[in-house]
This record gives sequence, structure tokens and C-alpha cells, in this order.
Amino acid sequence: MSELPGSTLPTGFRFGASTASYQIEGAADEDGRGPSVWDTFCAEPGRIVDGSSGAVACDHYHRLDEDLALMARLGLDAYRFSISWSRVLPTGAGGVNQAGLDFYDRLVDGLLEHGIAPMATLFHWDTPQVLQDAHGGWLSRKTAQRFGEYAAVLGERLADRVAHWCPVNEPNVVTVFGHALGIHAPGQALAFDALPVGHHLLLGHGLAVQALRAAGAASIGTATNHMPVWPATSSEADQATAKLLDTLWNHSFADPVLLGSYPEDLAALFPVQEGDLEVISEPLDFYGLNYYNPTAAAAAPEGAANPIEQPPITGYPTTDFGWPVVPDGLHDLLTALHERYPEHPPFVITENGASYNTSPGEGDADRIAYLDLHLRQVERAAAEGIDVTGYYCWSLMDNFEWAEGYTQRFGLVHIDYDTLVRTPRDSFDWYSSVIAAHKLRR
Repeated sequence: MSELPGSTLPTGFRFGASTASYQIEGAADEDGRGPSVWDTFCAEPGRIVDGSSGAVACDHYHRLDEDLALMARLGLDAYRFSISWSRVLPTGAGGVNQAGLDFYDRLVDGLLEHGIAPMATLFHWDTPQVLQDAHGGWLSRKTAQRFGEYAAVLGERLADRVAHWCPVNEPNVVTVFGHALGIHAPGQALAFDALPVGHHLLLGHGLAVQALRAAGAASIGTATNHMPVWPATSSEADQATAKLLDTLWNHSFADPVLLGSYPEDLAALFPVQEGDLEVISEPLDFYGLNYYNPTAAAAAPEGAANPIEQPPITGYPTTDFGWPVVPDGLHDLLTALHERYPEHPPFVITENGASYNTSPGEGDADRIAYLDLHLRQVERAAAEGIDVTGYYCWSLMDNFEWAEGYTQRFGLVHIDYDTLVRTPRDSFDWYSSVIAAHKLRR
């Protein structure tokens, strides 16, 4: 493996890095930003492992120029960031907070000055708390409608300069973690009664696509979490449970977008109204997927509240998060999606990365190996004829890792949370070399 990965990828392939607003921006109550459900969730004792929040995070809001310089030094082709809905529309609708819009204006212009293509995500989990309080957030169709209006505001301001758009990040994670299991904001444990949230997120996605198209957006896609689901054993019960989880996690959030229908097994659980699926399946320019690892599925004991158990996958190395490192899973996922959706738009890996809690000077061999092996699986898929046009590493920098607080570190750049000093890791230099080598071929 002496040759860097990427040598056989098409010349137009783009290498990027990803972040999310609540995880890096800080300035949570500055310049007119309203509270989001994550501000509220973090204030509830016991919700976050280390009792922290994103109130300061990486202070990206105040250190934008420094972070842009890091991106330029890395040599990124593209940068995926998310926009804080409550920074732009503090009440979720209505009056625009000009200071919030101005921040993203400066970010986009700064990226373009460095030759970095912006990819803007409109929603990376931080629903305005006002919408949660008013009508239950994503449990209501009204939030999807407000989201379409929010997309129109951003499209009007930024569509002339943002190269790519992802309306909704990981609607399946928001639905399951935030509303079915209650381990993410807003902390609701509704089990299968959470599925209307998924439908409204997908409806919001479609309404945003329409609004962005109307504003002249050139390239719109998705960023959906996908993972291969393996039965824990060969028993019929475990195989049936794995099929259920695969349908729930992967197909229920991709089929409506790419096929215009829900999987038959679960379709009755989604509150579809006339015309919804036509909106949800608006044509896309790329299909973005976030991959970290496969999961195992086992049938829960009879009478259990949750019929699906997810035992650990053994026989593979793990990250410091305890996630199994299975690079082949990315190839298998791309292959499975390609076969299920033969008319799919080009694939883009919108997130892929690993948590290793290395400090400056310690080396970063495990993260480099993880990224190297996964990029080679992208190359393998491309060589087999699967149209994949980009790879965005998660993440540019260490950040607030949701319910795990600051205990997990995914960054190419180490953040000292006491001083906020940024220190590029060895993986930063390695990834820079991969990007530079690929640019030489253009």
C-alpha cells in the first residue's frame, strides 16, 4: 500500500471534509441566534456523557478566518458545512436574522476565495426550539413546511455561490436516535410511533429541493446514513430481524427519494398524503451517503419494547468509539445501493471517518489507516463501474460529538478545548498528500 489511494479515481473526483454547525460553531446565544433542541437537550442533566454542550464548541463562529486557512493548507477541493436554522431564523420562520445570514455569506465567500467548493447542509439536527414547542417539531407537517420556507431564504442569498446542497442530514438518525430511542435531541422515546418524523423530514427535504431549484441551485443531493445490516446468527429470527432493520434504516429513507415509494413492509406506518411522494422524489444531482460501519441485528426476547437488538460485531478492530472498522462494508454498501437503484444519480460519500483520541505529537496511524482503507474501497467500487464522484472526510476538526460530548475525536485537526488551539494531526498531512497527488493528475 505504498501508493496513495485515489490514483485510479476519475480526474473530476472531489476530496472534501465535513462539519456541522452545532458541533463546531459555538456562539450559541450571540448575534441573535435562537435556541435549538440541542441547546435544550444539553441542559438536561444526564443527557450528555460529560455534561457538556455546543455553547462554545470549537468557536468556529469567531475563528472563521483561521479555519479557512486550515482548509486552504489542507488543499480541499470542497467543504461540507451545515447552516444553523435558528441562527438564520431564530423563531424557525418569519423574520430573518441578518447577522446569521452574514456569517454564512462570509464563510461561502471565504471558501471561494481559496478555491474550495461549498456544500451547504440546511439541517444537521438542530431544530429551532420554538418549532419544537409550538407543534412538536418534526412530528408535525408544519415543520416540513417551515423548512421549505427556510430553504427559500438560504437559496435566495447563497444559491449563486454554493456549489452543492444537502437539505437534510441523516433523517434516519434524527428519527431513530432523537424520537424512537430518545438518546439524541429532542429526547423522545416513541419507538415505531416516531416514523411520522421520518416522513416529515423527507417531505421537508423535497420542499427544500423545490425551493432551492426555484432559487437557481445547480446541484442538490442528500446526506443519508447507510450501513450494511448483518444477522447476528444464522437463525431465522435473526435473519428476519436483520431484514427489518435493513428496511427501516436503509430502504425507508432511500426508496421514497429514489423510487417515489416506501418499502411495502412499513409503508402503512408513514402518514403519506396525496402528492407527498412526488415532492419527496424530486430529481437529484447526487445521492450522498454517510458510512462508518456495519451493524448486527438480533431478535429481541419476546415481549421486549424494542424488537431489534444490535449486539457488537466481533472479529474486527474497533475505533475509540467502539465502532468496528470494516472498510469492505463501504464497497458492499455502494454495490447494494447501485443494484437496488440502478437509475441513481452519482454517489458522493458525504461523511466517513473515525474517532481516535490522539493528542498532538502522538502520531495518528490508526486514523490514517482507516481513511486509506476506506478510500481504496471507493476506488474499488468506481473501478467496477459505480458512479461515485466525491469523498468528504468526517471531520475537519474535533468537535462536540452529540450525546458523547467531547469524549470522541474525529478530527484531522486536534482541538484543545481549554485554549481552542488548532493543531493538525498526521492524518491532516496524509490527507493533504492524497488530495495533492490527485490534483497532479488533472
